[in-house]
Amino acid sequence: MKIAFFEIKGWEKKILKKSLKGHQIVFIKEPLELENAGRISDCEIVSVFIYSRINKEILKKIPKLKFISTRSTGFDHIDLKECKRRKVLVSNVPFYGENTVAEHTFALILALSRNIHKSYLRTLRSNFSIEGLKGFDIKEKTIGVIGAGHIGLHVIKIAKGFGMEVLAYDIHQDNFLEEVLDFRYVDLDYLLKHSDIISLHVPATPKTYHLINKENIKLIKKGAILINTSRGSVVDTEALIEALDRKILSGAGLDVLEGEELIKEEKQLLYDRDKLKKLKELARDHILLAKENVVYTPHIAFYSQEALERILKTTVDNILSFINGKYLNLVN
Repeated sequence: MKIAFFEIKGWEKKILKKSLKGHQIVFIKEPLELENAGRISDCEIVSVFIYSRINKEILKKIPKLKFISTRSTGFDHIDLKECKRRKVLVSNVPFYGENTVAEHTFALILALSRNIHKSYLRTLRSNFSIEGLKGFDIKEKTIGVIGAGHIGLHVIKIAKGFGMEVLAYDIHQDNFLEEVLDFRYVDLDYLLKHSDIISLHVPATPKTYHLINKENIKLIKKGAILINTSRGSVVDTEALIEALDRKILSGAGLDVLEGEELIKEEKQLLYDRDKLKKLKELARDHILLAKENVVYTPHIAFYSQEALERILKTTVDNILSFINGKYLNLVN
C-alpha cells in the first residue's frame, strides 16, 4: 500500500521504513494542507500529527484514502463525520505519554510553587535577591485532578509520593483504584472549592469545551494554582485572565492555549478577515503569557524521546493491523 506521513522528523524515517518494509512510503515534513494534498491523491493510508487539519476539502483531494492514523491521542483536528461518510477509518494513539505528561504537570507545579521561573529570569539579570521568591510546600496540600484517566492516574500516583491529598473528578469512576491509590472522587464544584492545585487531564470534546469558565472559576479556592496540560479549549481564556487579575488564582501553569494551532500562522491571519475572531483569541493569549504568575510551555508535555518512540510504535501497529484487516484504536 501507499502510505503518506506528514509532520515527520528525520530520525523517524528510518524507524518507519524498517517497520513498514515492502510498502511505498511518502514522507512530508509539513502538515497536511489543501495545497499539498494533491501530492498524495493516490494514497490509501495517511498518518498525521496535530497541526494537520483534515477537513472535507482535503478529503476530496485524496479519493483513494481508506485509513488515517493520527500520531496523537486527540483527534479533534480530523473531521470524523466526513470520514465516516467517506468510509475512511481513523485511529489514534490512546496511550503513549501517561507518565510523560504527568511528569511535566509536576514540573509546572514546582515551577510555580517554588518560583523557579522568576528566579531564573532574575539571575539572568545578575540579581540574586530572594525578596518576593518565597514559595510553598506541596506536601499536605490538596490537588484536584480533573480527568482521572490514564494520565490523571499517573498524576495521582506522583501526588501521593509528594504527600498530597488528592481529589478527583471524572464521569467514569473506578472505586477499586480510588481505594488502592487513596484518593477521593468528588463533583466538580467541590473539587474547585477545596483544591490548592487544580490539574486538567480531559480530552477536547463539546462537553469539555470551557469546562473551566466564568461561572465556576469563581468557586475556586482563593490563591489556588491551575495547571492545564490537556487542551486549550477546556479553559475559557477570558475567565482565566479575570481569575488571575482578581487573585482568585495565584498562578497558572499552561502547556496549551486556546487558538494555539494558529500561532505559527499569525502573519497570515492578519490578512484573513474570516479568521479575525481566532486572531482576537490569540491576542488574548499573548496578554496571558505576559503575566508574571503564568508559566507557559509550548505544548511539549508529551515531548520526550521515549514517548515519541511509543507513538511511532503504536502508529505502526495501527497501520499494520488495518492492512491485515484487524483494526486497532479506532475512534470512528
